[in-house]
Amino acid sequence: MPWHWEFLRTEVMNKMILGRYTRQGLWSLFLMCALPLHAWTMILAFRDLSWLTERTNAWDAVGVLCYGLLFALVESVLLFVVAGLLGFLLPKGWEPERRIGVMSVLVLVLSLWAIVEQLYFLMNVRLPGWLVWMIVWTRHPLWVLYSVIPAVVTLSFALPVWRLMRGLGGLRRMGTAIERLGLLATFYLVFDVAAIAIVVTRNL
Repeated sequence: MPWHWEFLRTEVMNKMILGRYTRQGLWSLFLMCALPLHAWTMILAFRDLSWLTERTNAWDAVGVLCYGLLFALVESVLLFVVAGLLGFLLPKGWEPERRIGVMSVLVLVLSLWAIVEQLYFLMNVRLPGWLVWMIVWTRHPLWVLYSVIPAVVTLSFALPVWRLMRGLGGLRRMGTAIERLGLLATFYLVFDVAAIAIVVTRNL
């Protein structure tokens, strides 16, 4: 392909993307994708760090932590790509800040639900007895589960977005929160760089 056609295609793609997003907005969205995944990875890693050290040694435990961070980085990139593409489905007339705010809220809520699901199995959580009794008392337990759970999940996504869309105040507060949380996520990316260096060193 001639270079000028390649250049033209690149310019068209840039205009199409930057018409919906800004470079800073895309970076903020990536940080929001990376934050919960890296935070949860660190929590799980430090939870298992002591017994891994006892089973082998501290260097192997650090290696496991580094591999966990690399997997979190890959997952963050994949989540960012999916979120960015889904953002094109939002109304075209939205400004980039509103688009980034909504997608960031959806990403954070989705990540929290994924963490809750893992906690449910890791901590062997069971529903309270009174709640189980109420579900059985309805005589339609499956209907209750299949209707209530999707409703709760839908509300957990819809309510934050609704509050964000109520006015400029919610959008500004979300922008401030993204800025502060993004600073924390940047530290996790620094750990990713260190993890890459350690993994490369271990495999030389």
